[in-house]
Amino acid sequence: MTSVSWIRRLGAPLVAFVLIIGPSFSPVHAVEDAGKVGVVSFGLFGDQGVFRSEATGAAQIVAGRFETGPINVQYNSKKGGSATIEALARSLQVTANRLDAEKDVLFLILTSHGSPDGLAIKAGRVTQTLTPARLADMLAKTGVRHKVVVISACYSGVFIPRLANANVLVITAADASHPSFGCEDKAKWTYFGDAFFNVALRQAVSLKEAFLDARSLIRERELREHFEPSNPLMAGGANVLPLLVGRP
Repeated sequence: MTSVSWIRRLGAPLVAFVLIIGPSFSPVHAVEDAGKVGVVSFGLFGDQGVFRSEATGAAQIVAGRFETGPINVQYNSKKGGSATIEALARSLQVTANRLDAEKDVLFLILTSHGSPDGLAIKAGRVTQTLTPARLADMLAKTGVRHKVVVISACYSGVFIPRLANANVLVITAADASHPSFGCEDKAKWTYFGDAFFNVALRQAVSLKEAFLDARSLIRERELREHFEPSNPLMAGGANVLPLLVGRP
């Protein structure tokens, strides 16, 4: 979503305003033995409003599609904020503490610029980089067995080797070698966010179906606009996907 050189200059922190969102769509009932979904959604790059909009909109859609527990949305602005890497760790833990560690699902959404080093966090003058290793450590400490991590950023495939396993489903906007697109300041969604959350997840029965539909939509758009393929990825989650299948 940006040039690698720009991101490397910025690094990455975040600032945030907390927004509690309730389900705004008719819920889709998950499989009979599924538990609740606790949602943490962070828009990390404050200089462009698209990340705030995407973090908020994605959380609303997830809340509308599944039986939802706690929801926490935070985002940065140009003036600053409080959504730092440390705040993300706290938010994950607070949300996890309100879930059944064996039955429920922790659903994390991150949207930002990205680089091969990780995700850029920008809040006013504060910058940080959220690395795959740091995020893996945060998630492990939550104690929740089943997790979904959706990362909308350039080069976000770098997170897959550190995060994905049978109990952690990881969906990324791009592979580890390519940018993704659509991070204009006044846009409501990135290309990935629009295709996955705003279009596919509103209709799909499962996360796998939503991903496959979104990948096709993104590829069509990139071809139409003459962009190199971003190659969205989905990995892991063999034990998670059955818990997040719903019916209309």
